[in-house]
Amino acid sequence: MLFLYTLLFLVLVVAAIFSTPLRAKVWTALALTGAGALWATVRAVGVLAGATPQTLWTIPGTLFGGDTGSLDPLSALFVVLIAIGSVASILYSRGYLAHTLAEKSPAHVSLHYTSLTVMAYAMLGVVCSDGGLSFLFFWELMTVASFLLILYDAQRREVSRAALAYLIMMHIGFVLLVVGFVRLDAVCGSASFDALGTYFQTHSPLPLFVVFLAGFGMKAGLFPMHVWLPEAHPAAPSHVSALMSGVMIKTGIYGILRTTAALGDLPALRTAGAILLAAGIVTGLWGVILAALQNDVKRILAYSSIENIGIILLALGVAALGKAQGNELVALCGIVGALLHTLNHSFFKSLLFFGAGNILSQTHTTSLDQLGGLAKHMPLTAMLFLTATAAICALPPLNGFISELLVYLGLLDGIASGSNILPSAAALASLALIGGVAVLAFTKLYGTVFLGSPRSHEVAESTEVDNLRLTAMALPLAGILFVGLFPRAAVGCVTHAADFFLHTPSDAAGWLLSPTLASAGRIAWLLIIVVALLLWLRHRTLRGRNAVEGPTWGCGFTATNVRMQYTGESFSEGLQSIATSLTQESGEGSPVGKGEIFPDAHHFDIGHRDRIGRLFSAWWVELLRLINQRVMRLRTGKINHYVLFALAFLVLVFLLSILNVI
Repeated sequence: MLFLYTLLFLVLVVAAIFSTPLRAKVWTALALTGAGALWATVRAVGVLAGATPQTLWTIPGTLFGGDTGSLDPLSALFVVLIAIGSVASILYSRGYLAHTLAEKSPAHVSLHYTSLTVMAYAMLGVVCSDGGLSFLFFWELMTVASFLLILYDAQRREVSRAALAYLIMMHIGFVLLVVGFVRLDAVCGSASFDALGTYFQTHSPLPLFVVFLAGFGMKAGLFPMHVWLPEAHPAAPSHVSALMSGVMIKTGIYGILRTTAALGDLPALRTAGAILLAAGIVTGLWGVILAALQNDVKRILAYSSIENIGIILLALGVAALGKAQGNELVALCGIVGALLHTLNHSFFKSLLFFGAGNILSQTHTTSLDQLGGLAKHMPLTAMLFLTATAAICALPPLNGFISELLVYLGLLDGIASGSNILPSAAALASLALIGGVAVLAFTKLYGTVFLGSPRSHEVAESTEVDNLRLTAMALPLAGILFVGLFPRAAVGCVTHAADFFLHTPSDAAGWLLSPTLASAGRIAWLLIIVVALLLWLRHRTLRGRNAVEGPTWGCGFTATNVRMQYTGESFSEGLQSIATSLTQESGEGSPVGKGEIFPDAHHFDIGHRDRIGRLFSAWWVELLRLINQRVMRLRTGKINHYVLFALAFLVLVFLLSILNVI
């Protein structure tokens, strides 16, 4: 009945949105999504507060045996994350897409808002399913909906290419998940995550663990399966990028969490922890280095998402290693840090992509080398973007600091206790390096875009965005501030969600972390008081004085101009010189020649493309060429041949049915 009800719901969503007037479609989508998000959030908050987990559906006799859905604390945490991100994205789209309504047909806009609504409910279905057919159904529904969302500007060639690459990569991951669930059902008679624990106890766990890790890692952006992410996010509308990066890729993390927890206390947990730790280190370093080298706002944010997925996997690896060694404090810090960073990344990355959307809509570009001085023209956007930038750099008193602090505590305790010294030390050094390069990347991003002087008249004439978009940005901002300023309350909710992995009761886990979190909370409020005091002293000192504005000191130059500012390329030139093996450079235009004493005007743009992405794209192009070459041989133009092909297909179906294969 679940699938019948889902089909009826989809029909109702399509009918409601397509029948609504053009400018009211966003409100219909918001009402439909908001109602479900509110209902799910209320139940999720109850479960996180200690209520009994709830069974949502039970279906006997599906393809993989019985199928169930439930809301336990882990699902509840992801439900809250999805609900906030989905509502904020739809609300933001009202102002962001307003200028495109005259260019797009009503059917095109209706399809977009239908996909937004369907994607929100599909993600809720994914995290509430216990596995099996319903999980795969909602997973595929989520993929198709997000594919349609990327195609909003399908007339642009780069958009259609990015959407196609995304669809292909996601279905490779989907095939891996199908293989994993089919194997699980064939052995255990059930394809639920609970059955996965039974399988791991009776069979060699690592092969199936790696299959699920690859399948879920494709969605999460795990290296080297991350190549779709830097292409899809810049191609999609900014509110879609926020939803995909802030929320959707976390469903991959959800699957990895469930798979890792199913290992229980088996000896293979140590090996799985080492795999997750290594994958997290490589993914985090690759993502942050590539982010620092980019010269486009949305590409920097896309690679930063890969970096943060790496941090989450690193923390999960720490938790698995700590649990395998019997060190409950390391396991606690690792798993709570991973879950909290999953939530935190959803908040600050959504806010950053909303800020990127403001920049794009007001200046018509996301190129760092064409921006500058936006803080004077878009002050509220600049303040919100600065807050998210500080949060993603893990600076107090914001949320990123709390989650990374927990991971650091787990690593340091692992070294101090003498267990896993080498892996913990390697992860500690890697996490510190990731944090340092992240500061470089986002200092470059914020400084080049919002500080300095405008580099074009579009930037100089830009204005602040509408209030609806600012309201949408306030939702993730509230999450950033809540976790940063009230860490004990935030971590208390997350420790309930961590019960699926820990032996330590959530109350005891909260007690173990309470002193550290109390100190972090006091430091956060102390910083706010100090900053407020300094601002008050400045205001009092300048009161009654005439403030005179003048040009920025030019260091002795009397005729400064915008060309003397740092560009995105020059800002990270030092890093590029030591990371040449990771990228493939592409240049447009011609640089100034060495013999040009009095050079003419030149335009030269350098791009740094992911070398792994180039390898994947070259492989796909060659594969499609070979497939096309083989398929074209079947196009003979003769009807009798086509009848023969159809007959052969029917014979094949008949034979497979006799053999009980289908």
